Parts: sequence; structure tokens; C-alpha cells
Amino acid sequence: MSGKAAVHRPPQKLAGGLLTTAGATILMGIITAEALYTAPYDTRMEISDLGATDTGFILHPSSYIFNATMLVTGAMIVIGAFFLHQAFHRRAVTIPTGLLGIGVLGVGIFPGNIHPQHPLFAFTAFLAGGVAVLLSYKVTPQPLRSIVTVMGTISLLSTMAGVFLLEWGPIARLDLGGVERWMVYPVVLWLVAFGGYLTASHPAETPEMTSSLAGSTSAPVRQSNELVSSSQ
Repeated sequence: MSGKAAVHRPPQKLAGGLLTTAGATILMGIITAEALYTAPYDTRMEISDLGATDTGFILHPSSYIFNATMLVTGAMIVIGAFFLHQAFHRRAVTIPTGLLGIGVLGVGIFPGNIHPQHPLFAFTAFLAGGVAVLLSYKVTPQPLRSIVTVMGTISLLSTMAGVFLLEWGPIARLDLGGVERWMVYPVVLWLVAFGGYLTASHPAETPEMTSSLAGSTSAPVRQSNELVSSSQ
């Protein structure tokens, strides 16, 4: 695809392509970093341990792969949020999506052994990601609207559980790494699903554009009816 052709693509398609690619890249980047992590590793450990543990243990090439994945995908999500705003002008959706990208980018810039920057950016990504997933119901049709509502709720509840209920029975058995994956993977799956929807849709097919078109076409009809009434 030429650069000229990309410029003329509708903004929701550009946003969709960036978000889908970011979600798939995050998933495959984590899988690859886990596969190449030669030290003992399991899903009870934090995902960010692939880049660096909070005690400063760094293992290559997993660290390179994980941090590069976060840097690239964080930038893609931020740019995708820009095009998302161009398409819908819904700050309730685009602001948390942009913050998600900034959080992911910060995780790549500040690995797990850098405090307090890493925890702050990671929590930004967790919280903003869950909010973005939940609020994307505003610009999605059924059945995707119900799916993103459930996924966003799961991500946000998991984030709250990781903050306030980490010592509680079932949550404690998952440990922070398990709870963290309940926060992260609904957001990653949303990036792929929501991005795919945007990429496949046309402007007139999205709920936002449909309502706009309905409003613009109803105005001439009202004016015509008023003229007919006045002539009678």
C-alpha cells in the first residue's frame, strides 16, 4: 500500500489497522519473550518481569523483545487514538485509548526495575485500557457492544481486585501475575476485535456516522413538510 493511498483512507480504517496490529503484536511479543525466557518463569510472575524484574534481574533476549514490543505498540496505539478521534470525535473513547498507548509506551521506556515510573505507567495502561474497552460501546453495534462491555468490566474489576483484594482467597491464589493477565488480556483482545471492526466498516456503517447521516437527511424532510403545510 502506497503512502498516498494510506492518506486517503478513512480515519477509522487507519485507526483500526493500527489497533489490530498493536494488539496482535503485544500478544505475539509476550508469547515470544516467554518462550525465550531461560530462567524459571510462570504466569504467577508479572508480565513486566519479561523486561526486567523489580529487583533488577534482566534476561536477554526476552528483555529486548518485550521492551521493544511495548515501545512500538504504545506508539501505534497513540497514533490510532488520534485517527479514532478524527473518525468519531468522542473523547470518552479516544482519551482513554490515548492514555492506554502512553501507558504501554512508558512500560517500554521504563522497565520493571525503574521506580516509580514503571508502576505509574503500568497502572495507567491497566486502568485506561479497561475504561477504553468499556466506553467503546458508544461507537460499536451489537453484538460487539455487549462483548466490549463485558470485557471492559472484567478488566476493570480485575484491576480493582489487584489493588484492593490481592490477599483475598481466590485472588491470592492467582497472585499478582495471574490477576495482571485478567487485566491485560481483555484489553489486548479488544484491540484486535475493535480494530478489526473499524478496519472492516465504512463510515456510514458505524453507529456514530449513521446517527449523523440520519440527522442530516431528516432536516430537508422537515423543511419540505413545513413548506407543504404553509402552502396549504
